[in-house]
This record gives sequence, C-alpha cells and structure tokens, in this order.
Amino acid sequence: MNEAIIEIQELSKIYDDVPAVDKLSLSIQKGEIFGLLGPNGAGKSTTIFMLLGLTEPTSGNVHVCGIDPTRNPLEVKKRVGYLPDDLGFYQNMTGYENLLYTASLNEIPREEAEKRARSLLEQVGLEGAMHKKTGKYSRGMKQRLGLADVLIKNPEVIILDEPTLGIDPEGVRELLSLINKLNKEKNITVLLSSHHLHQVQQICDRVGIFVKGKLLAKGNMDDLAGQLFKNEAYIVHVEADPIDDYMVNDIKGMKEVSRVEQLNHNTMEIYCDKDITPTIARTVMSYDINLTNISKKNYGLDEIYHLYFEGRETNEA
Repeated sequence: MNEAIIEIQELSKIYDDVPAVDKLSLSIQKGEIFGLLGPNGAGKSTTIFMLLGLTEPTSGNVHVCGIDPTRNPLEVKKRVGYLPDDLGFYQNMTGYENLLYTASLNEIPREEAEKRARSLLEQVGLEGAMHKKTGKYSRGMKQRLGLADVLIKNPEVIILDEPTLGIDPEGVRELLSLINKLNKEKNITVLLSSHHLHQVQQICDRVGIFVKGKLLAKGNMDDLAGQLFKNEAYIVHVEADPIDDYMVNDIKGMKEVSRVEQLNHNTMEIYCDKDITPTIARTVMSYDINLTNISKKNYGLDEIYHLYFEGRETNEA
C-alpha cells in the first residue's frame, strides 16, 4: 500500500468564524481501511462532505482518486461510494429494486445491473430478503443493503459515516466482518468514520484521532502509542522469581528504558521507547533465575484515546 488514493493538504472549513475542520493534512493509501475516530461534532462528517464535493473548503486542497472534488464532484461520485449514517431507501420498493434504481442512476446497463444486484445481495447476506420491501427491513438489514448500494457501481473508495449506528452487537459484528472481507477480496479503500473505539480498532489498518476539527494523531496502534506516550510506547511484563534490586537497576540502566515498576517480589513492568523484549529476557536469564513469563503489553485504542485526553487536559489546565 504505497499509492495514495486520498490526499488532503491543509484543508479547512470555517462556519461563522468557527473552524469545523482546521488545517487537516492526511494521506490514505489504496487498499487501506482508515478509521477517522472522534466524538460527535469533531468535524468528521464535514471532512467527508468536502471529500465528496458536497461542500466547498474554505482553504486547502483535497484529491480523491486523483480528482479535485470541488471542481469535479460528479467525477468523484462515480468512483466513490458513500454510506451516510442516515440511510434513505424507497420504502415501497424491494431491496433488489432499490439497487436497480441506483444502477440506472449510474448508467449501468439493465442486464449488468441485475447481475450485480443479485451478486451483491448474496454477498451482504440479503439474498433471502431481496424481494422484500425495504420499509420492512431492520436497521441492520438496511445497513447491509446500503453497502450493496455503494458497491453497485464498483467504486474504488467507500466512505462509511457511523455505519454501525443503531445496530445490535451481533449486527455490528457481521457488518464489520463484511467490510473487512470486501476490503480484502476487492482491494477497496475504506474510510470509516466513527466514535466507537473498539469497532475502529477491530478492522482499521490505521486510525486518525480527530477532535475539534484537528487531527491530533494518526497511525497504527504502535505508531499512536509512540506519538502519544513518547518514551513509554512499549510495556514489557516480566514474571521471574526472585526479582532483586540488582536486576532492576541493570534493566533501568538500558538506554531504551524510561522506568521500571516492580509490582511484587516476582513481577515487574518495564516502560520503553522501543520493543526490547529479547534484550530484557536475556538480562533476566543472566541472573540464573526462573523466568516464568515475559510478554509485551500493547496499548489498546481505548487506553490510547482516554489517556491521551487526560494528558491534554492536564497540560492545558
């Protein structure tokens, strides 16, 4: 994944002197699942609208599939599928009929449209409800139909704005699994906007933390931990018997180690700026003691997100 399919440079959108998006710069690679994570009102939807050419930026540049959506919004819409948080289908039409209607709007020949619609309804698990009116679909069924709807035109990119809103846990699991499967099988680039940390962490290759119009950090879990926790991006958990002061001081002296917390006589946690688990293991074993467990503890997105904002509040107080 080294070809950028979405390029954003210093993008801003200001409403009544208040920035909804503030100098956003971001590059999303072809075939990537990128999660735009932030609370409601963070500017995620405004960013999406600018990507689609639905609203003009106040300043900055954006290109999607090499196209400027401000100047050529229709060209972008041909290549990008968009699933909003508030889905709209013709309630008196079946799922199959809704897909055929979307296909006609995209000038897809009828025979090809029928073939694609049936195939997509099967892929999203709605083959048994294809002739059922969408007014009788559940929220989860509508979301799956929405995915089929954005895929009917074979897009290069799909943008999903809060796709799991209002769906039960099992429906969320199925939808995320489906998004992941489509990404892997069709190499479709996915931009997923959400405020649900766990869901974003489940399927995204990289995440951008977005608050008050600003992109505060971006990367995979290790990258984010490195950006947000600096010299404590890695935690190595060690269980050995016994752990003495000589060993602890030896480990504290390593240049990659910022601190060591000894939890009891046989457990300690070592905070480092790099993953030096093998080096620590060799050091512990050199003391000729019983090493029962050594493992790297990864920061979860929930921990990264909340600890980061605790730190910001402390710094800004």
